[in-house]
Order: sequence, then structure tokens, then C-alpha cells
Amino acid sequence: MRDRLRQLVNSRQWEWAIIAIIGLNAVTLGMETSATLMHSIGGLLTFIDTAVLVVFVVEIAARIFVYRLEFFRQPWSLFDFAVVALALLPTAGGLSVLRALRVLRVLRLVSVVPSLQRVIGGLISALPGMGSIFLLMSLVFYIFSVMATNLYGETFPQWFGDLGASAYTLFQIMTLESWSMGIVRPVMDAHPFAWMFFLPFILATAFTVLNLFIGIIVSAMQEEHDQIAEADRQAIHDETGVLLEEVRAMRRELTDLRRQVGSQTLDQTQA
Repeated sequence: MRDRLRQLVNSRQWEWAIIAIIGLNAVTLGMETSATLMHSIGGLLTFIDTAVLVVFVVEIAARIFVYRLEFFRQPWSLFDFAVVALALLPTAGGLSVLRALRVLRVLRLVSVVPSLQRVIGGLISALPGMGSIFLLMSLVFYIFSVMATNLYGETFPQWFGDLGASAYTLFQIMTLESWSMGIVRPVMDAHPFAWMFFLPFILATAFTVLNLFIGIIVSAMQEEHDQIAEADRQAIHDETGVLLEEVRAMRRELTDLRRQVGSQTLDQTQA
């Protein structure tokens, strides 16, 4: 029974069925945010949501039955278990906020689709490098925040009145959201040479440090892709080696058979 269940949960059809159910759940969770739809078909949406949760629980239970303790050694299996367990928590009383977290069930799509797993794997492998860039950006933000507070805090206290306000304003400038007409030009009206402060900040953050983030992520994903490609090539090489060994064994058997037939024919001739 366990072998048959293993074949089922590992089959392509099962995978596509789970993907379809996750997609259905994503749609129904979105529809539940509409008061009009909840008034008209709220009962149906609630039933579908409950049915999907039951399917997820049964699927997790089946995988635990198949893999036993091995299930809890697989990171993506633990991720699925955590998402489903979170959905089972009560959503009444003080824990009513957990109801909004039901949408996390849609994240199970990441553990089902291999291409998404590779993307997440690349992001995780990029974390050490991203940590260094984050530290560098924190230093840059701290330095420029202190300078901005000292330079413009008295004139524009709503933007640069303290260190926190300066950091938030500089973050808005880094994202290039209303940075020119909304912040920099009003500051330049009172401080004509303010551009000498803001332009280097933008160049150092938006066009340099953020590109370093992107470069590290792209490099990590490329390494992840190369590792997968190398594993595939190694698997093909191993399979080819097995086939070659089988071919050599067949050739040896044919050679031995020919010798036996030749010996029998020679014996018959001599007789």
C-alpha cells in the first residue's frame, strides 16, 4: 500500500492536481475579500476553502505516511507542513488576525513547481552576499542621514528633523518616488547647493548599491542553474556508463557464445 501511495504522490498527475487546487484556493481567497460576493455566494466560498484545507491535510498525512521521518528532513516538506499547520490554527478571538494568513497557502505553489524552487534556492544562496551589501547600505544611509539632519533639519523638520525622519526621507529619494519635485527642489529653494548632497546620494544608492544587490542575486541564480545542469549532466553520464557496461557485458556474452558454438562445431567435425 505504501508503494502504491508513493507512486501516486510522486506522479505528475498528482502534482498537476495540487497545482490546480492551489490555484482554485487563491481565486476563492481573493473573492472572499469582496463583501458583495460574500453576501451572494459566501457559503460556497467557505465550503470550497474548507474542502481545499481538507485536501491539503490529507495530502500532508499521505506524504508523512509514505516518507515517515524522511518527510521532516526535507526542507520543502517542512514548508508545506508549516503552511498547512498555520491554516489549522483557530481564527476566533485574539487569533482572528491569523485568518488573513490563510492566503499563505498559495505559497505552496513554490514547493510544487520545480522552477520556483530553483528561484528560491538562488535567493537563499545569495543571502550571505546580500548581507554584506545590506551592511554597506546601512553605513551609507547612516552617514547621509546624520549629514541631512545637520544640514536641513532646522529648515525642513518634517523631512529631516531627526535621524529616523532623515533616513525615511532618504529611502524615499533612493526609490526615486517624488524625489525631485516633492523633496529636493523645495530643499534647493532654501539651500541652492543641496544638489551637491542629493545627487551623490542617489548615485551611491539607487545606481550603485542596488545594482550590486541585483548582481549578487543574478550570480547566485546562475550558480544554482549551473549546479542543476551539472547534476543533470552527471546523471546522464552515469546512465550512459551503465548502458556502456551492459553493452560490453552483452558483447562478452556473445563472444563466449560464439566460442562455444565454434567448439561444438569443431567437435562435431572431428567426430
